Parts: sequence; structure tokens; C-alpha cells
Amino acid sequence: MTLTKLPVLALLCSSLLLPLAAHAGDGCDGLPNWQQLKQALANARKDANGGFNLDMWGTVVATDGTVCAVAHTGAKVGDQWLGSRVISAQKANTANAFSLPGLALSTANLYSPTQPGGSLFGLQFSNPVDTQVAYAGSAADFGTAKDPLVGARIGGVNVFGGGLALYDAKGTRVGALGVSGDSSCADHNIAWKARHALALDYVPAGVSPAKDDNIVYLDKTEQANGFKHPLCGGTEDKVTLPPVRKQ
Repeated sequence: MTLTKLPVLALLCSSLLLPLAAHAGDGCDGLPNWQQLKQALANARKDANGGFNLDMWGTVVATDGTVCAVAHTGAKVGDQWLGSRVISAQKANTANAFSLPGLALSTANLYSPTQPGGSLFGLQFSNPVDTQVAYAGSAADFGTAKDPLVGARIGGVNVFGGGLALYDAKGTRVGALGVSGDSSCADHNIAWKARHALALDYVPAGVSPAKDDNIVYLDKTEQANGFKHPLCGGTEDKVTLPPVRKQ
């Protein structure tokens, strides 16, 4: 091959890749952008949520698992647990991957069935996080509109509170939200409030007594069963959450 042909080949390759790059963001249309996510997360975090009152990470994914936005509530990356960035994306991926058009499962709902002897034991080891995606890029961009996770699919399964599927006013599942940075019970409360603020909580059905995807707490001495989640030691279970919207 002559050198004069290389620019032509490079141009051809780039033209083939352009439609793929454009398509990667299509699933994020109609979902909260970075600013909307950050505002909803910050407002929810300001409330009393029964945890440690810590700053948070939040991630939104599309229905194909593509990360659409990542935000944090603190002024800088180190103001919230760094490990919770990936966990928030993992929670979003889980709620999206295991919710359906007619049935929503929060990550909190998955705690009991994934314990030893449970009907879904081992689920938490499936669909592992893509570590090359999780730790790529500059930390200076983490939680900004340029977060390296955006546009990629991180994968991962998480089985404690903080991940919720997103449903629009037509009842269509459009993706999921993951929140991490406090106790798992407070994470759920903050995610629930943020989803409500974004008006993406038209949940069609769920496994809670209210037929939604809310957290259901185990009693202090109760063994894991059903779709229940353990208490976290604070007052998270005393927090009043808004009801989901109905079509």
C-alpha cells in the first residue's frame, strides 16, 4: 500500500464510524441532561433522608445501558465517596436491566432474593462492570457534563438501595437512575425524590405492597425474604416519600 492511499483510507474509516458515534447518544433523547440531573439530585440531597447527610453521585442510563449523564452534589470530586461514582452507574444499569415495561424492580427489591438460598442468588455476579470504562479518563471530568462514562455502557449489578427505573408520562420505560454516596437506604430515598422531581416516576407495577418499586424493609430480627431490604441503622425508614405517579 502506498502512503498516498492512507489519507483516503483514514477518511473512509472515519465516515463509517460517524453514524455509530451519532447513534450512541440517540437513546438519551428525552432523558435528564447533566444540569437537570445535578439539580434534582442536589434538591433531593438537601432533604432529611435519614442517613449521614453526605454528598452524592447520580447516574442516568438509557434503556440500552448507555450512560447519559453523571453528576455529583459536592463542589468537587472529593466531596463525596469516589467509589460511589461507579456504584451509582452500576445501580442505574441494574434497575434498567431488570425492569420491564410492565414491572419495575429497584435495586433495593433485589437484596433478599440474591442472598444465599434466595431465588436469584448469583445475580449480583452476572453482567460485571466494564473496568476499562469505569476508570477511563481524567478525574477532573468526573461528575461533569464531560464525564468519561457518558456515551459508554458500564454494566454491573448492584443489590442494595439506590437504583430506580425511569418511566415517562406514557408509562414507557426510558432508562434508569442510580444514586450512591450515603447509606443504601438514604440512597434509595434520594433517588426516589430525584426521580419524582424529574417526573419520570410513572411506575406501572412493582413488588412492594403499594405495587410500585419502593423499598420494603425487613424487621430488625427478620431474615432475608421476598423482595425486602435490611434497615440501615438510621431513620431512613421513617422518611415519607411521595407516591409514584399514575397515567
